[in-house]
Amino acid sequence: MSLETSWNLEETAARRDRYYSASQRKFVPFKDPIVFRKGQMQYLWDEKGRKYTDLLGMNVCISVGHSHPEVVKAAMDQAQELTHCTTMFYHPVPAHFAEELTATMPKGPKGDIEWVVHFTNSGSEAIDLAMAMARGYTGNLDLLALRTAYHGPTSAAQSVTGIAGWRHPGMPGNVAFVAEPNQYRGIFGRNAGAQPYLDEIERVIDSSTTGRIAGILIESVQGYGGIIEMPPGYLSGAAERVRAAGGLYIADEVQSGFGRTGGHMWGFESDDVIPDIVVMAKGISNGFPLGAVVARRHIAEPMAEKFMFHTYGSNPTSCAAGRAVLQVLKRDRLQENAKDVGGALLKRLQDLYQKYPVIGDVRGRGLMLAIEMVSDRAKMTPDAETTSAVFEACREAGLILSKSGPHRSTLRMVPPLCLSMEDVETVAEGLDRAFDMARKG
Repeated sequence: MSLETSWNLEETAARRDRYYSASQRKFVPFKDPIVFRKGQMQYLWDEKGRKYTDLLGMNVCISVGHSHPEVVKAAMDQAQELTHCTTMFYHPVPAHFAEELTATMPKGPKGDIEWVVHFTNSGSEAIDLAMAMARGYTGNLDLLALRTAYHGPTSAAQSVTGIAGWRHPGMPGNVAFVAEPNQYRGIFGRNAGAQPYLDEIERVIDSSTTGRIAGILIESVQGYGGIIEMPPGYLSGAAERVRAAGGLYIADEVQSGFGRTGGHMWGFESDDVIPDIVVMAKGISNGFPLGAVVARRHIAEPMAEKFMFHTYGSNPTSCAAGRAVLQVLKRDRLQENAKDVGGALLKRLQDLYQKYPVIGDVRGRGLMLAIEMVSDRAKMTPDAETTSAVFEACREAGLILSKSGPHRSTLRMVPPLCLSMEDVETVAEGLDRAFDMARKG
């Protein structure tokens, strides 16, 4: 038995337009559709065989490389033996993976923090679960989230997402937003540091909540918000203030985790702070559907009183892929590679900043980088039109990345962690050509 698949671009586009819901339309990035047929490590090939360097990692899901042979083998071996096993039965693969994930978590100054894992189908479901866990443990309803945060498209995750384009009617309430500590265009000016934004958290708790809160959700580096790093002292200071109001610190590592920021396995580690709950997904299994909530044992314990179930959450095939991801990350020193290659690429982005006045800011760390476009550097006026032009030109230059940020004026680069030093020159030259093409119109 074989299933026929047409790789014709026009046929695929027509079939999508006919059978996909309108809700799938907005997220298509290019003016003209593109069909990818093959991926290998940091590269992609379209249906005509043209090669691209992937700077998007299929929305940060590809951590160790497209179709990584060891990840694929681990998943195939498990799928051939037992493709799925519901969590109501025991299976060793998810159990091993839970143990291995908790081993990556900080144990605290006394070495006594116990971590436990609840596997979900996706990062959005993991966010939903983390919100329920925080509310159930604290007995409080109000949650804080950052403006320009993105936490997912489910109803609950949308309620803590601070970008209008991602929000739909009918979201649950009891969420108050605090200003994100953007050091480029934040409400307190450039390079304002953490303190005024920490003061803002206190003001929001006093004015927009009951005064007792369930917690705060923070992306350690904002992803769709435009690669916004948290300044030194912000994560630890936010945790301190939220805990004083009865809440928990929930670290969203869906995009910034698994060594992507280079200096640490988890983004929150850069600020020497330990969360109460950590949410992870995307790169956790290199493209296989999986998410996880990793929480301190005592915080997760109250959830034993009611049923909580995610249909594919502990799927052994995805968990087998996840175990292989952890092995490859460690063996191939991909966290260190992210730091070195990302540092080299950031320097080349800084060269582009000197060359093209339309670039307002370049930022990020590790392999989580961004270029923000402006029509006026002094006024920092967002320039979505030029961003789109450069974005389209990047495709012609053989680069795949994304438009992000609340104004769609930022080019976001989150490639597979196997991007090499040899790729840096290719990427820099491609971006240079793209900016030049956009400038010439």
